[in-house]
Amino acid sequence: MNICVNFWSMSCRGHVHITDFNIATVVKGAERTSSMAGTKPYMAPEVFQVYMDGGPGYSYPVDWWSLGVTAYELLRGWRPYEIHSATPIDEILNMFKVERVHYSSTWCKGMVALLRKLLSKDPESRLSSLRDIQSVPYLADMNWDAVFEKALMPGFVPNKGRLNCDPTFELEEMILESKPLHKKKKRLAKNRSRDSAKDSCPLNGHLQQCLETVRKEFIIFNRENLDDEREGITGVSQRALVGMKLLDFELDRAVF
Repeated sequence: MNICVNFWSMSCRGHVHITDFNIATVVKGAERTSSMAGTKPYMAPEVFQVYMDGGPGYSYPVDWWSLGVTAYELLRGWRPYEIHSATPIDEILNMFKVERVHYSSTWCKGMVALLRKLLSKDPESRLSSLRDIQSVPYLADMNWDAVFEKALMPGFVPNKGRLNCDPTFELEEMILESKPLHKKKKRLAKNRSRDSAKDSCPLNGHLQQCLETVRKEFIIFNRENLDDEREGITGVSQRALVGMKLLDFELDRAVF
């Protein structure tokens, strides 16, 4: 499974869910897999090792490594290893050999112990099941029944009356890359050249202006107020649609 911060979503009650299973591999029982799929910064060491050297493959512990990377990133603001999508595999494997994960001195010992167990480079020593997680001292007082029933009050509940994402980014991903998996190389090349192309591309400013127009006209969908606002929304939606068509027309003229 491709577990990373990009594929987590939050319900209106504040409960987190894993989404986007398009490259998940179904592994049953003691089966193993050797496919090279996922997001590099969140992939476990054994995934790269199997790809380079072969071997019996890997199993469930890779997902728990990804969970550890995600938890570390949410706590500290950056990932434990400086790995990017373009980082060569041999460089990544060497990074795992020579670098050590640094844990903040402000974190409690229980949290650090949990992260160390999730980020163990040896899959046999890694926490890799719900039973393992439940046995961790740091989570000893957790009411797991309440967790499964979503009865605990999350620390953050999103405001249903506002947009909780960047509409410009979301629209750009949707419009420019309707098939992101098929356009991965194109997307990576665009990301690498984006900063250097800002000053040299005369069309960039115009595209940005179109995106800004769409962002301003973006509708915040609120199911509770839908009936009361139906007529008002219709007019604004038409303006937003015109903006998107204009942007689509400009993109057809652009050369990427």
